[in-house]
Amino acid sequence: MNQIILPEIASGEDKTDPFVNCLRNSYRHIRKWAKRTQTNCFRIYDRTMYHYPLAIDFYDGRYCIHYFSQDRELDTPPDALVDEVERALHTLFRVEPDQIYWRSRIKRRREQQYEKAGELKEFFTVIEYGVKFKINLTDYLDTGLFLDHRETRALVASVSKGKRLLNLFAYTCSFSVHAASRGAIFTKSVDMSNTYTEWGRDNFELNRLPAKNNPIVRADCLKFMDEEIASGTKYDIIVIDPPTISRSKKMDQMFDIQFDYVPLIESALQLLSECGVIYFSTNSRRFRFDETHFPSCTIVDISHKTLPIDFHDAKIHSCWKISLK
Repeated sequence: MNQIILPEIASGEDKTDPFVNCLRNSYRHIRKWAKRTQTNCFRIYDRTMYHYPLAIDFYDGRYCIHYFSQDRELDTPPDALVDEVERALHTLFRVEPDQIYWRSRIKRRREQQYEKAGELKEFFTVIEYGVKFKINLTDYLDTGLFLDHRETRALVASVSKGKRLLNLFAYTCSFSVHAASRGAIFTKSVDMSNTYTEWGRDNFELNRLPAKNNPIVRADCLKFMDEEIASGTKYDIIVIDPPTISRSKKMDQMFDIQFDYVPLIESALQLLSECGVIYFSTNSRRFRFDETHFPSCTIVDISHKTLPIDFHDAKIHSCWKISLK
């Protein structure tokens, strides 16, 4: 079993500061769950207080702070807020500045893409439900593991034993790694990014899972599915967690989840085994799922089952379970 080390709350900390109190209470609650579940990456603050438009994520002794700016022109947090938050973390956990990583989440125009932020290549390993993942808090907007999908990954993994799984828009292959760790006999992960497919291979190696049974394919998922359909390949579980918008130069045209989800799911259905299941999710708050497009399917909204204990926003993502009637 992997060893989980979680910080204790420092003695003699300030108990009059409302923000410090909020962090303390949240962490105490989450820490018990984290120790029990073998997890050392989780959210300890989720925009609970109006004057602190932040999310604070804990990654094995490091603290990733997301500042949510409403101003596209001013995307950095005020110095006073930075000082106050870092002081609160030091008060509670004796955190030093080099353990804190700030990043801004600004409302971008639909056509804008997030770009790579750096080249420090500072990777380290965290544990989620006993499974290891490689994390980077310096070079990319996202860390390598979407914490809000922790319970979705656990749900998929729980039904993966003896199954064949296809993971589309796989990012760093976390769904596939969890499934393989729980006994999936075969997984295939598809993503267009060289960076993320290599990252996914590292995640499989971290958990000593064989590459032979868990291939990773760098490809446009839409084109990949056309080729896979032609080959007659079938899967018992298909995970689809696409971006809301993508204008990658590797794609022939812009991908928009609201317009493209119907052909995307229709293609996935052709790859599904008779008793198979599709897990389809999106982080788009504007997305609307029209079930009438799929009259041959049973569709269940399971979003409430996939909301983690450490996330307070019930709209952080939506998730559906889709199967053939």
